[in-house]
Amino acid sequence: MSINRNQLLAALDEYLRVGEFSDYCPNGLQVEGKLEVQKIATAVTASEAAIEAARKWGADMLLVHHGYFWKGETQVVTGMKRRRLALLMTADMNLVAYHLPLDYHPSIGNNTQLGILLEPFLPPFEIIMGSGQQPIWRGSFLEPCSVQTFAEGLNRAFNRSCLWIDVGKEWLQTFGWCTGGAQGYIDHAAQLGLDAFISGEISEQTTHSAVEQNIHYFAAGHHATEKGGVQALGAWLAGQFGVQHRFIDIPNPA
Repeated sequence: MSINRNQLLAALDEYLRVGEFSDYCPNGLQVEGKLEVQKIATAVTASEAAIEAARKWGADMLLVHHGYFWKGETQVVTGMKRRRLALLMTADMNLVAYHLPLDYHPSIGNNTQLGILLEPFLPPFEIIMGSGQQPIWRGSFLEPCSVQTFAEGLNRAFNRSCLWIDVGKEWLQTFGWCTGGAQGYIDHAAQLGLDAFISGEISEQTTHSAVEQNIHYFAAGHHATEKGGVQALGAWLAGQFGVQHRFIDIPNPA
C-alpha cells in the first residue's frame, strides 16, 4: 500500500506537534523524492551507510532523527554532504528528519522509549515524564535498588558497557535520563535530588559535576539511547497507513 508523501508529512507534523518546537534544524521534509511512498526506512542518522542500505531495500523515504542543515553548518555542498545528497537524489528518495519533536513525544519519543527499554532489566519503578521546561524523565524504585544491580541492568538493556562515574553511593531510590547529548542536564538532575542520571554522552566537566554533587552518571551512547524513537515512529506509520517499514541500525560506539 502506498500513500501520498504530502499527506504523510501532514500526518507526521500533526502527530509530532512540530509547530510547538524551536529547533536547531528543519523538521520534516529535508530532501524531496518520490511523491508516492510505499517503503519507509528509519535510522538514527542520515549517514551515507544508512542511505545506501535504504536504497538497496528500495525505500521511498528515509526517516531519521539526525538529518541535515543544522544551524551553524556550512552551506556549501561538497565532499561528504555532496555524496549523501547525490545518493538520495539518484535514488529519488525522500529524506525526512525530526529532532526535538522525536525526543519529547509522550508515547513514541526517544525518552519514553528509553524508559520502556529499561523496564525489563531493572527492579520495578514508576516513570514520571519530562516536559519542555524540565526535560528529564524520572524513575522511582518501589524499593531501593543497589547501584551495582542498576549498572548491570543498564548494560543488559543497551547491550554494551555503559561508562559509569561511580560516586560511591551504594543504593538508589530515584534516577533520571535524557537521551543523546544531554549530559549538561546533570546539574538539573542533581537539583531534583536524583541518585543517578543517564544520557548518551559525557563531557570533561560531567565527571566533576557527578562527583561533587554525589550523583552517579551513566553515559550509554548517543546512538544507543536514541534508537527507540524512529523505530516506534516507523511502526506507527506502518500501522496507520499500511506502508512497509524497516529499521536500519548502523553501529556507532558514540
